[in-house]
Amino acid sequence: MSEFKYLFSPLQIGSVVIPNRIHFAPHMTNYAENCHISERHISYYEERAKGGCGLITTEEMGVHPTDHPYKKLVDAYLPEAIPGFKKLTDAIHQYDTLIFAQLNHNGMQGDGKISRLPVWGPSAGKDPIFRETSKAMEIEDIEECIAFFAKSAEIAVEGGFDGIELQLGHSSLVRQFLSPLTNQREDEYGGSFEKRLRFAMEVIAAVRKATGPDFPLGVRLNADEMHPRGGLTHEDAKKIAVSFEAGGLLDFMDLSLGTFYNLYLVEGSMHTPLAYTAPLSAGIRSVINMPVYCTNRINDPHLAEKILADGQADVIGMVRALICDPELPNKAMEDRTDDIRNCIACNQGCIGRMGLGYHLGCLHNPAVGREKKLGIGTLKPAETPKKVVIVGAGPAGLEVARVAALRKHKVILFEKNDEVGGQNILAGKVAGRQEITGVTRWLISQLNKLNLDIRLGVEADTELILKENPDTVVIAAGSTPKQNPFPGEYAFPQVVNTVQILSEEVETGKNVVLIDADGHHQATGTAELLADQGKKVHIITSSLFIGAALGPLQDLYLTRQRLAKKGVTFTPDIAVLEIQGTLIKGLNVYSNEMIDFGPYDTIVLAVGNVADDALYHSLKGQVKELFRAGDCVAPRKTDMAIVEGHRIGRMI
Repeated sequence: MSEFKYLFSPLQIGSVVIPNRIHFAPHMTNYAENCHISERHISYYEERAKGGCGLITTEEMGVHPTDHPYKKLVDAYLPEAIPGFKKLTDAIHQYDTLIFAQLNHNGMQGDGKISRLPVWGPSAGKDPIFRETSKAMEIEDIEECIAFFAKSAEIAVEGGFDGIELQLGHSSLVRQFLSPLTNQREDEYGGSFEKRLRFAMEVIAAVRKATGPDFPLGVRLNADEMHPRGGLTHEDAKKIAVSFEAGGLLDFMDLSLGTFYNLYLVEGSMHTPLAYTAPLSAGIRSVINMPVYCTNRINDPHLAEKILADGQADVIGMVRALICDPELPNKAMEDRTDDIRNCIACNQGCIGRMGLGYHLGCLHNPAVGREKKLGIGTLKPAETPKKVVIVGAGPAGLEVARVAALRKHKVILFEKNDEVGGQNILAGKVAGRQEITGVTRWLISQLNKLNLDIRLGVEADTELILKENPDTVVIAAGSTPKQNPFPGEYAFPQVVNTVQILSEEVETGKNVVLIDADGHHQATGTAELLADQGKKVHIITSSLFIGAALGPLQDLYLTRQRLAKKGVTFTPDIAVLEIQGTLIKGLNVYSNEMIDFGPYDTIVLAVGNVADDALYHSLKGQVKELFRAGDCVAPRKTDMAIVEGHRIGRMI
């Protein structure tokens, strides 16, 4: 604990004291049921309290019927919310953790498909994502909204919360009033800085009156909209922070960054630096005295400690870090930092799922959202230990081995290569994606502490497996790139696949085309890697744009930006019909025009894999218990490999 002098020190926030500086900051979950707190919510938040964080702030909760931008938003303005709130806060209060409620109105960052009501905004305008024209709020609308903020605050207090945070950050009606980008009013709520500040001040005053003087109250302020057309700057945010503190009604200031114009800044992927908002929190902290929170890409307690020690913030917001490993605080306190499952900011299981309307998950941690069944303390030793043979040491095989070994089975793991990791190792060779190998690094670190037999450089076959006389066999042999996926006459080395590039099996020529049927990092990352090698790269895809799967991951904008700056050219809407040598025959999927491309020195294929399942089928009926997991079932992403590996490890 002496290693973390600041991180595990208490902090006074208003009338309460948080036991440490780790904050499970607000974020969307899609766990609500009928717009109320669900049992899944309670188990999810309780897991993080059990894991040792000092403060939890709930996901945003809506304060008015006009605000329903997504189906599973929790409504905080109805008295019917109180029983769920009490159940949640009682669960958290079993631990040495406090829980605050975040209240919000998204304003023009929504649409009326769910509410069937007009979207409210300070002025008529369109959000870049939702694109519905908002209604410029009338004075009576403003007064009603303020009253609903106060009403929601009263309900939160009655629900047992320890404090309230008002959302003025990246998705917020109040921020829209503050910003000259979205507020073009000419009345007492728009124009000058003081007038744009008025709505926020009135909301804060109304909520403070509703909660009473001693109840902890703060805001999540947008520290910089970072918009080229004149939104709120960091200097504006400092000025707002000073004004709020001078009002004397707030106890803390949480921070966010960006808006829906640049959402990749709000939810930075591994292509953004660690702790990239720390300079902004330092800037706000330099002008006010109340506690300032810093959040975004802080995935390690040592990094958190340094931010605190350097005086850049008072509280460290960890969202994805605690989604990935709820026990991070306890592991740090117990000097077990090497056991921490560090978030890799892949955004695949969390943000990528939520953006598509699915419940929150995690590529790395299959227990997320299923804490009651799979969470801390649920993994028990098997009643009858078995001899388990696993073939394949990619993410699926490693997770089966980890869980089975923890359950005291005798595990033998065969891997035909000289190192474990499977395609996760190759994924880490894609440009800018080195962090993705954190998946297998953590799994390997855990297996090294368990009693199992790992045999590298051994290609297991039916005879070898049967000779072990196992009780259970799990085939996790992965997948291989499709061979000759297009008609025509072509051959290696003029036509290769991304695996051959990433494994350095082949050196491409100078003029390269990549056929993208993947839409993910495998295609765009390989193209970027080749561009970094000085190749002239052209990407062809049948989709509307290259990297079509990267949008929900908040990686599309920066990926396209980097590729464009490196001279990579894109041709969308083209279905490849055949390859002849180094020529490509394509069809425009809209005009039906036939187009020839090339010749190229090298054609690189990112067109999918096929399951390596021959060994599985050869063992059917020959062993007592047989499973397969990951790409051996069907080629997909790492999250499904780990989910299946974990499930099988528990089933054995």
